[in-house]
Amino acid sequence: MAVLTDLTLGQMRDGLRAKDFSAKDLAEAHVKAVEAARVLNAFTVETPELALKAAEVADAALAKGEAKPLSGIPLGIKDLFATEGVQSAAASNILKGFKPPYESTVSGKLLADGAGMLGKLNMDEFAMGSSNETSAFGTVINPWRGKGNESLVPGGSSGGSSAAVAARLVAGATGTDTGGSIRQPAAFTGISGIKPTYGRCSRWGIVAFASSLDQAGPMARDVRDCAILLKSMCGFDPKDSTSLDLPVPDFEAALTGDMKGKRVGIPKEYTVDGIPTEIEALWKKGADMLRDAGAEIVDISLPHTKYALPTYYIIAPAEASSNLARYDGVRFGLRETPENGSLIDMYEATRSAGFGSEVQRRILIGTYVLSAGYYDAYYLKAQKVRALIQRDFMQAFERCDVILAPTAPSAAFGIGANVDDPIAMYLNDVFCVPASLAGLPAMSVPGGLSDDGLPLGLQIIGRPLDEEGVLNAGYAIEQAAGFTARPEAWW
Repeated sequence: MAVLTDLTLGQMRDGLRAKDFSAKDLAEAHVKAVEAARVLNAFTVETPELALKAAEVADAALAKGEAKPLSGIPLGIKDLFATEGVQSAAASNILKGFKPPYESTVSGKLLADGAGMLGKLNMDEFAMGSSNETSAFGTVINPWRGKGNESLVPGGSSGGSSAAVAARLVAGATGTDTGGSIRQPAAFTGISGIKPTYGRCSRWGIVAFASSLDQAGPMARDVRDCAILLKSMCGFDPKDSTSLDLPVPDFEAALTGDMKGKRVGIPKEYTVDGIPTEIEALWKKGADMLRDAGAEIVDISLPHTKYALPTYYIIAPAEASSNLARYDGVRFGLRETPENGSLIDMYEATRSAGFGSEVQRRILIGTYVLSAGYYDAYYLKAQKVRALIQRDFMQAFERCDVILAPTAPSAAFGIGANVDDPIAMYLNDVFCVPASLAGLPAMSVPGGLSDDGLPLGLQIIGRPLDEEGVLNAGYAIEQAAGFTARPEAWW
């Protein structure tokens, strides 16, 4: 029998139904893999007992021919999702020990479809970061190694998710994407990940960073696995006012790899100064792959792209400033009470001790741009530019069906390389942020390796609600690229 953890999620599903192995076998193999890879620091909490219990239920259902879509599939859940009775800390000191009495809608849907939870996955604190170095639980290590065996970042904020999938610790994982936090870590670790259209997946029970941008999505080893997970994650939720009341397509059925009659747009504005030649070469190669699959390649323009990053870093911190105001030491989470201190002293002490430096930085930026005298100059202007960016995409989609771009401006970098340079860190999201501001579906698929042998991702951006088109274009690239590289198990 092949090593069970090496199978894709789709192969696990099919193998369970064919009774090639049991759900218990699958769960036990993944529990052992998680235990053996703790040096990666991918998990904040391990829940082997929950995975094994779900496997027991799955085996009983399989025996009766009553298997659910994900029966017996062991998953990891990003620490941003509330999980009933299991610590959900958003990788922050201020929420350490918080065990919600409720389940997020997305994780609840996955569990209801038969999946088992192996544990909570590490992340950048409150999803604020591009390298998974801001977590209160410590940095996640990319299973890929750099030159001279250098330790690399796994991307962020969903770095624990990307590392766990790439290292074969989980069959798939949930991620969240506010400005690239599914796509960029997927690119850094050689896996696939999709951010669906804003509103496709409920935000209820997900710790909020920037409410108009946050969107859940799957991260998995290949495009088919992402399609399988996305179908279970989507659906209308009356508890979320931004949830879309629309039918959920069969995303897996859309995967043909045939791009005949499709037009793929190449935005000239994504050719930024200083982009490595290997990224440009991969981008051109991706266009050739899609052309060979039958697509027509067309040049497009997204003229307001250059304003996307500064726009994002006004809107997202502003919303974070509002959302994180609830963490004050009064109702839940950490409470620091200075001796003889006032209520204000408690607020200050709690938030100083509970929030890391990056979270504090973004709260301060957000509070500033929302303050009297600056709201019109910064926040209101950023919202107007956001509307222009959305308009650019809609005009571009009159000429094309999907857009092809790089996912990130580089391969994974060394741990600590950019930690003292916030601007350099923010630039990691330069290709991902525009689609987030426009609320569009976008995914990253591995397209090849860098000169140093590290994975590089290609990004597909689609029309609103065209996850099927995005997934199929990603599938075409996946088939053409034949990406089979994986990190060697040094851990």
